[in-house]
Amino acid sequence: MKSLKYLNKYLWKYKFRLILGTIFVVVSNVFGIYPAQIIREAFDAVAQSDELAALNNTEQIIQGNSSTSMSFINSFTTDMSLSQLLIFFSILVLAMALIKGIFTFFMRQTIIIMSRLIEFDLKNEIYNHYQELSMSFYKQNNTGDIMNRISEDVSRVRMYLGPGIMYTINLIALFVMVISVMLSIDVELTLYALAPLPILSVLIYYVSNKINKKSERVQEQLSFLSTFSQESFSGIRIIKSFVKEKYMNKTLKAEAETYMDKNLDLVKLEAYFSPIMMMLIGLSTILTIYIGGIKTINGEITTGNVAEFIIYVNMLTWPVTALGWVTSIIQRAAASQKRINHFLETIPEIQNDNNQESVVNGHIRFENVSFKYPESGTLALNNVSFEVKPGQTLAIIGKTGSGKSTIADLICRLFDTTEGDILIDNKAIKTLNLNSLRSQIGYVPQEVFLFSDSIKNNISFGSKSGKVEQTAIEQAAKDAAIYSNIESFPKKFDTELGERGITLSGGQKQRISIARAIINKPNILIFDDCLSAVDTETEEIILNNLKKILLNKTAIIISHRISSIKHADHILVLEDGEIIEQGKHNDLIELQGSYFETFQKQLLEEEQSTEA
Repeated sequence: MKSLKYLNKYLWKYKFRLILGTIFVVVSNVFGIYPAQIIREAFDAVAQSDELAALNNTEQIIQGNSSTSMSFINSFTTDMSLSQLLIFFSILVLAMALIKGIFTFFMRQTIIIMSRLIEFDLKNEIYNHYQELSMSFYKQNNTGDIMNRISEDVSRVRMYLGPGIMYTINLIALFVMVISVMLSIDVELTLYALAPLPILSVLIYYVSNKINKKSERVQEQLSFLSTFSQESFSGIRIIKSFVKEKYMNKTLKAEAETYMDKNLDLVKLEAYFSPIMMMLIGLSTILTIYIGGIKTINGEITTGNVAEFIIYVNMLTWPVTALGWVTSIIQRAAASQKRINHFLETIPEIQNDNNQESVVNGHIRFENVSFKYPESGTLALNNVSFEVKPGQTLAIIGKTGSGKSTIADLICRLFDTTEGDILIDNKAIKTLNLNSLRSQIGYVPQEVFLFSDSIKNNISFGSKSGKVEQTAIEQAAKDAAIYSNIESFPKKFDTELGERGITLSGGQKQRISIARAIINKPNILIFDDCLSAVDTETEEIILNNLKKILLNKTAIIISHRISSIKHADHILVLEDGEIIEQGKHNDLIELQGSYFETFQKQLLEEEQSTEA
């Protein structure tokens, strides 16, 4: 239950609904108890009618064994015959049941709706916290597990907040009221009727611990299944290309069977638990009839009291049965909330300590920057220093894994440096408002991601303002050399893209990503190998269009192609996280080092492709 303490803040938030729901629970149970007393009166009236048939006096029949709790109806029934009295009691029982049903409805409308509101708040809190977490969190945790905690785990927690709390309050209220009435009638018979309950309590405590452990295993396996399914759907092209459908089906079946087995273990435990509970409750009924029958023969109580006790025991049947169910709900919720708390307690590595908005001009300086990826410990950058001023274009080239994309991530502050400092406009990057900094950077990542939405909305996603004019969207598309392609689609800019833009070619996705980055006209633009999927002719068009956009702006172009960076003001050549060469294009050619070798290879490849 310790993990569920986290939810107390939400219970406090909706305390009025909870209090009102508790009142409705109590009131509904009050009207649930009275029918048992009415039925007792009916039984006693019938029993006494045989003894007093000669008198034929209904008043004596009623007053013969009426309790003080039922005396309020005496004035209405003194002149009734036995048949009229029984009809009246029947109507009264139905009226009580109707009133109880009304208050039960109100009870559910307060407590269950409260649980839905908390579910809404909790999902929003988790989602907002996910947004704040650093990139390393998403590298260390798979998507399926992340999704499972905001869906399945929250749903299980809601069951505790709704039915769990509601039935617990109902159980407590009913126990207090029913046992109080039972004790007032006959203490000995009450103790016999309740004798099996301590055994039930011990059994519930023992079983609940096992349910908790099995529930955690079930949830862990469900997370794995969700991850596997999500990866299968995302990588369906690869699966089909390698004809691995049967293999994936076989793997999924094996994991699903593991999930089924773990679930069956849990269900079996609950299946054994339920009949034992019913047996113990049945034992209470048997003891009530046996001991009550002896006391009736001895004249200590009436047959009506025995009937009343049986009704009370049966009234406790569902709450006691629900006790095991509620225990299972609480244990599952505790296991799920523990998993949720694990993520909610994760502190973002990137902290935003400045809430003041500021304008970023784009003067970037790296001073002896080194960086290791926290999840793997890989050294991505080692003692890197460079400077780029507003209006300048810095190009970065190097082999795969040389640290090019890491520089882009550090400028966007997706990670913090391990050593050294990054300065933006002569201010340490950690002192700047994080959201303000990122909103003034147009970033085209190496791995293009498009949303399952229209082309128009994907492009306008890069704008800071909520609404973007169609002309601005079209101009961004023209600058990214994708306008003519979009116009050729039947729905043009309203064309809906598949997941991750699967309906587009690689080059089209890259150009839409470029349009998204430049629509906001940011002061810093970062292009991370974003022209790798376009042909050289289209690349030239895009670069010429960008020249106008990049005036008085800071640009960082990361590429494998020298044709994309040869006009840059300064070029860095990276290898194993270190700068091995730097300068302008002509200067690097004259050095005849690594950059020159790359240039020669690419020039030869272009000549061969032209001849072909």
